[in-house]
Formats: sequence, C-alpha cells, structure tokens
Amino acid sequence: MKRTTIFISLRGCLRTLAGLTPVIALLLALTAFVPSALGQAAPEEEARPIPLLTGSAGFLTGFTGGQPDLHPLVTPLVLLPIGPKWLFETRATLETDLVQVPGRSGFHSGPVQKEVEYAQLDFIANPYITMTVGRFLTPFGIFNERLYPVWIRNLQSDPLILPIGIGPSNASTGAMMRGGFRAHPQFNINYAVYFSALSTTSPVDSDRFAGGRAGIFVPKARLEIGGSFQHLLQQERSDLFGFHLIWQPTRLPLDIRGEYADSKRGSGYWIEPAYKLSQLPFLQNEMRRTQLVARYQQFFTGPLPSDSLPPVNTKQFEFGLNYYFLDGLKGSSNYGRQFSSAGNANVWTLGLTYRFVVPLGPTGSAR
Repeated sequence: MKRTTIFISLRGCLRTLAGLTPVIALLLALTAFVPSALGQAAPEEEARPIPLLTGSAGFLTGFTGGQPDLHPLVTPLVLLPIGPKWLFETRATLETDLVQVPGRSGFHSGPVQKEVEYAQLDFIANPYITMTVGRFLTPFGIFNERLYPVWIRNLQSDPLILPIGIGPSNASTGAMMRGGFRAHPQFNINYAVYFSALSTTSPVDSDRFAGGRAGIFVPKARLEIGGSFQHLLQQERSDLFGFHLIWQPTRLPLDIRGEYADSKRGSGYWIEPAYKLSQLPFLQNEMRRTQLVARYQQFFTGPLPSDSLPPVNTKQFEFGLNYYFLDGLKGSSNYGRQFSSAGNANVWTLGLTYRFVVPLGPTGSAR
C-alpha cells in the first residue's frame, strides 16, 4: 500500500511539473548570457562520471521529558550521471521507532516509514549555472539543504526554526537555478533562485512560492554570510526573510554556524559553535577525534498559527560531545533544556551515525 502511494505521488509531481514549462524555458535562456559575462573556465582533464550510492545510517536514542525514543534510520542517496552534463539524484529515508508494547517486555519495531525526500534532474550548463527540475530541497537558509543529514549535523536535534520557509515536507516541486562565481579576488558569490508549484499529494506535497538565496564567501577569512528571501504565492501571500553565517577561523579548529528566520508564523534564531580538541597537548590521537558542541536558540510565535512550529515562545540550550571513531563513523551525545510557558523539559540524545559511499561502476579518467 505504501509503495503504491509513492508511485501515485510521483505521478502527481509530473503533472505539476507540466505547468512549469515557461519557467524552465526562462531559466534555460539565462544560461546563454552568463558564460560570456563571466568567461569560460579552463579546460580540465575529462573525468568519467559513474553512478554512486551514498548516504547515511544511524541509530538515535532520544529522551524528551523522560520519555525514550529509539529511532533507527537509513538515508540512501543515488547519483546517476547521464553523460557529462546531466545528473539525476534522489534521496529517500527509511525509518522506524522502537516502542514499548503493553504486556510485552523490551522495545519492538513499529511500522517502517518510507519517504522520497527529493528526486531531481540537474543540467550543468557551465561552471557557473546548474539547472534543476523536479522535487528538490528548498534552499531557504542553510540547515535544510546543507546540514540536515545525521552524519553532517553537529547536534542530532533540529533547530526550532527549521520549518520556516522550507514547505510542508521540506522540499519544493518545480524549477531551480543555482551556481557560484568569483566576483572579486577576495570573495566569491553563490546563489540559488527557485519556483515551487502547489502540490497536495502526500508525501510529496509542496507550497506555491518563489524565492532565492545568496551568499558571499571570503576564502581568506573562511567566512560565509548570506540571506534568503521567499514570497508565498498562496494563502496570505506573505514574505519570508532569513540570514545565515558560517565561520571557521584559520587559527582555531572552531566551526561557528548560525541562522535567523522571520515569517508571519514565527521567527527566531540559533547559534552553534563546535570546537575540535586537536590543539590540546595530551592524548592527541583521541583529542583530535573529539568535538565539543553547543547551541542556543530562541523562537517567537507569529500572528498566524502553525502546526510545525512551537505553539509558544521557546528557548533552548544544548551542549554535546561528538567522537569520530573513523572517517564517517561518529558517536554523539547531547543534553539540553527547553524553557517555555507550556513547561520546561530536558532533552537528551545519544546516537551512532555512519556515512557510506559505494561506487556503482568502474572508476578512473576517460582516455
């Protein structure tokens, strides 16, 4: 039954994309002008593209207000190149909860939930522009698109403001143009502009909106700052704004990330420093694998209600410890305290995550 639902949902997405022809044609027309304005890239050795299976697996244990939640999940990602210019990519999630059944001892697996998070076709027009059609992660802010996978994020809990700007199922159904270029010897610019059509077919539903994100990256300072804008083309037709920052100081093994988002349904921010202990003079093999993390965040309710955001003003502080056993194998633990008028609660998470990469074809350069 679940498999049938997914096939029907994908068919609904294709019907939605049929109405995007004018948008796609406009984006393709823009690719004709950018190469001449920015200059052609130097030719490089031709690489042979191969299909790739990658992704992550994790076993997360959470305790919120004293209630345990055992949560295994697998997130496979398939990259399928089609010649040197085209790429099909899709990511799915298979997850379940281990629950206590009345009258039985221990934890038992519940139903497995399956979801296609995105399925998109990319056209690499040139080094500065990539065109995308299909279902893609909404590029509002940085967490949803860059930091969401369990093996990348420093803390396993989601930021409170994550649902702002990303749509009802964290993705858009439509078209996107993105890329980056060197605007000055001291900094680069990256960008993404997109349009999403309305889709009411679960689990691949999406809202109708248009938006963009731009960032300035300063390589010498290892600093990126940027902003996001989105206009909702349905319901109250409101505007959403966002701001993000990533900084990795050159003299310290420190990683600072942060976001701010504002909408009619709420606003808030989070700031997250993470420090590797590699500079300590003792147990250097162990310390270089150890990372201390903290996050402070606040959420403020808006004039319009939302089912995916906290119902009241909320503050939350967390700190954690990550240990990298191998490249891709990480153990994590974090504790937090949530404060709100609805009541305070402790948040505790333990997790073990693993990233895998499996080539699905022969590797090497084309001769």
